[in-house]
Amino acid sequence: MARTPRTVALTLAGAVVLSVTACSPQQPTGTPGPAASASCTKENLATRTPGKLTIATDQPAYPPWFVDDKPDSGEGFESAVAYAVAAKLGYAREDVTWTRVKFDSAIAPGPKEFDFDINQFSITEERKQAVDFSAPYYLVRQTVIALKSSKIAGKRSLADLKNAKLGAQVGTTSYQAITDLIQPKVRPLVYNSNDDAKKALQNGQLDGLVVDLPTAFYITGTEIKDAVVVGQLPQVGSPEVFGLLLDRDSPLTGCVSGAVGQLTNEGFLKQLEQRWLTEEAGAPDIT
Repeated sequence: MARTPRTVALTLAGAVVLSVTACSPQQPTGTPGPAASASCTKENLATRTPGKLTIATDQPAYPPWFVDDKPDSGEGFESAVAYAVAAKLGYAREDVTWTRVKFDSAIAPGPKEFDFDINQFSITEERKQAVDFSAPYYLVRQTVIALKSSKIAGKRSLADLKNAKLGAQVGTTSYQAITDLIQPKVRPLVYNSNDDAKKALQNGQLDGLVVDLPTAFYITGTEIKDAVVVGQLPQVGSPEVFGLLLDRDSPLTGCVSGAVGQLTNEGFLKQLEQRWLTEEAGAPDIT
């Protein structure tokens, strides 16, 4: 779940993980079109400021979700998603205002100072008692990490991992990804916590460790200096999902959720994911 201690720590690693260069990958092709429903346009939406869309995130805001702590730049996965949703609702870049709200304040019950917040919020039944969520804009992928010296570093196929000694925390989607997708010839090792699994990786007891992508960025960025992201695995099981957060019973929820759904159906969110999480952040697909 996003913003457990491991994902709070992830944000501290962002600057280490992502370096945006002048030779960035190409922007996603096409521009998001307006939302289909006439009721979901700038003229009809009851935003905090008429004609404007107020979007919140935390401070600081780190890569690969944002770049240089500048949400208004459009650079980084979540900044790009926010502007794509705004465009679907008929808001130009100059119509968007950013505000900073701490994660815990955003998920707490009570009126909000924003129209929606984008900040790696996992959608959970407990949180839905206090706030609204849009349709998911990101399905968290499971990811293989390894020491740079590992025999699987640089591998890009499931077949390349068949002979690897892999490990994961017990009872997690990470472990399910090993058993259901990779199906290694060597029995995978199971650990009571990611901390135990990380120690095994550092001690050379594992060829690779499977964790979710945000955790992979954190571990390779700050915790294990000679570890690298091998790649992201295909989706498996019921993944953790991120949604845009809105005030409880917000009149905007349906339109914002519809905009996210359209972007998903058009493949635009997948293009943003490919650019910012796969290419820029160095987490290639394992197929």
